[in-house]
Amino acid sequence: MRLSPVVLTVVIAGLAYSTPPEMAFSRLLPAAPALAAAMWPVLPTVLLGTVCLFLMIGLSLVFPGLGTWWTAAGIIAVTVAAAYGSHVRLQRERTLFQVRLVADAAQQVVLSPMPRRFGSIEIESLYLAAAAEARIGGDFYEVVDTRYGVRLLIGDVRGKGLPAVGAAAAIVNSFREAAYSEADMVSVARRLDASSSRYNAAFPHEGPVERFATALLAEMPHGGRHIEILNCGHPTPLLLNHGGVRTLEPTAPSPLLNLAELIGDHYTIDTFDFSPGDLLLLYTDGVTEARARDGEFFPLASWMRRQPPTPPHELLTTLHHDLLRYSKGRLDDDIAALAVRLREPSE
Repeated sequence: MRLSPVVLTVVIAGLAYSTPPEMAFSRLLPAAPALAAAMWPVLPTVLLGTVCLFLMIGLSLVFPGLGTWWTAAGIIAVTVAAAYGSHVRLQRERTLFQVRLVADAAQQVVLSPMPRRFGSIEIESLYLAAAAEARIGGDFYEVVDTRYGVRLLIGDVRGKGLPAVGAAAAIVNSFREAAYSEADMVSVARRLDASSSRYNAAFPHEGPVERFATALLAEMPHGGRHIEILNCGHPTPLLLNHGGVRTLEPTAPSPLLNLAELIGDHYTIDTFDFSPGDLLLLYTDGVTEARARDGEFFPLASWMRRQPPTPPHELLTTLHHDLLRYSKGRLDDDIAALAVRLREPSE
């Protein structure tokens, strides 16, 4: 691709020399520096325009009467415009690079790197932002190892891209503090709701609909073989064990974050068996709402049933690949996922 301006120059010059003068292929030479501006720096673009100018002069010596001066003037004008366009493009690329650096720094704050193993518990994460330029959106997750056990958080702020990052950061930062100090997950959930409400009051959402977030809290006691889940309107996790898939539905709904004051702060914790070798998948709705070209949603449950017993990293790598293939690389929403596995005693 980067050599295409050179290839175009050679092709036009070859046609101009090998065809009758009345076909006037030489008039296409200004196209070469114009194409170079889209992918080359300023100096190479100017040099290519100069080469085209000399080619035109050489053609005029072989074929008099080509309208050399008009074409040469066109080459000069296009080269000057192309050099300026190349300069502007490079400035914008540098600006975009700086924006991406800032987005990466924000992502490190919201989604800090996590250890892949907490004792006998293996955890792997996946994050894909729908806003590719921002590289971060409104989905969030966190895992901390506390005296009460390993606690996980995954959630989704309404909206996507950079406007949702602040709300996600407020929730994640609150969880990092509350998970260590609160003895039960109901208290943690109330702290998250209060932080979300304070943030939304300080930075109101533009539009008639209030900003809210779904969230799922999970706790795995040290040495225990069960998992406790508090689901605040979040997509239900999937548990893969012995070749079967179980949907961990809550017995009663818990309020979404920032809505507890409106609908009541009645939280429900459900306990499920979690045995060695079991694989738990927590995810945001961007996974199940990934669409194929025909509009069909990604069949996550049936996809999970086809997966063999595998480490969390391999499961999420396969999920990443299959989501992009299913949607043809076009994601309409941010995607976050956590895969959790309790290792066998012999491992």
